[in-house]
Amino acid sequence: MELETAYKTPKTLLNKGTGFLNGYSHTLNPYTGCSYACSYCYVRQMPVSLFRAQEWGQWVDVKLEAAPLLRKELKRAKAKGPVTIFMSSSTDPYQPIEATACVTRGLLEVMVEEPPDFLLVQTRSPLVRRDIELLKALKDRVRVSMTVETDRDDIRKHFTPSAPPIQARIKTLELLKEAGVPAQAAIAPVLPSSEAFPELLRPLVNRVCIDDYYMGDGSGGKRTQKLPIKPLYDKLGLEDWYHPSAYERVYKRFSEVFPASQLWVSQKGFEP
Repeated sequence: MELETAYKTPKTLLNKGTGFLNGYSHTLNPYTGCSYACSYCYVRQMPVSLFRAQEWGQWVDVKLEAAPLLRKELKRAKAKGPVTIFMSSSTDPYQPIEATACVTRGLLEVMVEEPPDFLLVQTRSPLVRRDIELLKALKDRVRVSMTVETDRDDIRKHFTPSAPPIQARIKTLELLKEAGVPAQAAIAPVLPSSEAFPELLRPLVNRVCIDDYYMGDGSGGKRTQKLPIKPLYDKLGLEDWYHPSAYERVYKRFSEVFPASQLWVSQKGFEP
């Protein structure tokens, strides 16, 4: 199905960090909607999705004039105190349309000129590698959090068929490391993975965040329960992975390869 794209001029870009992201002064979303359409995305159960006629993943609103607006808001916010930004909380800043729309790139260019105290870029897209030079310019004020929910691409195809292949994300982490850009692997949410997963990530990152539906959807797993996720686990014969304790299995595997100081769980792992 063709993506329905709308172009809108927002009145504001920076929103107050609340709830799961209350460790940040602000959140920033370059787009509304996300064409990756991950089956388990908690945003499906939020007003931004529920009040749209189209299915989540079938539409994206591109924010026009975002860069000049951010420049104004950033100066205003910095005058009031420390500014820490989570980009993005309800969309992927590097979803496919960013390749041509370049909204995220424009925002990064502004932040290089007017650096926030800290910026976390949350994505699952290899397109972030396009902006490595801008990210390098932010030095230790930035961290790229690359979602790698599993090391098994067959699992990825069941849960997030429109998202980038796992191997492309692994390669992106490799390139970020080579460039000296601070990065972490976000196993969020935990999907079924192999015992070799920790060894795959060990050479690439010194920070891993492990999260699941129960801790990470902002409602103790209730938003996720409203989605047809459990039947998918049942169909695949992976029922034991859809459980509040499933993340512990993954944490234990990683703790055998990574020191405790490099392993984070849920909210703490996404904070500045």
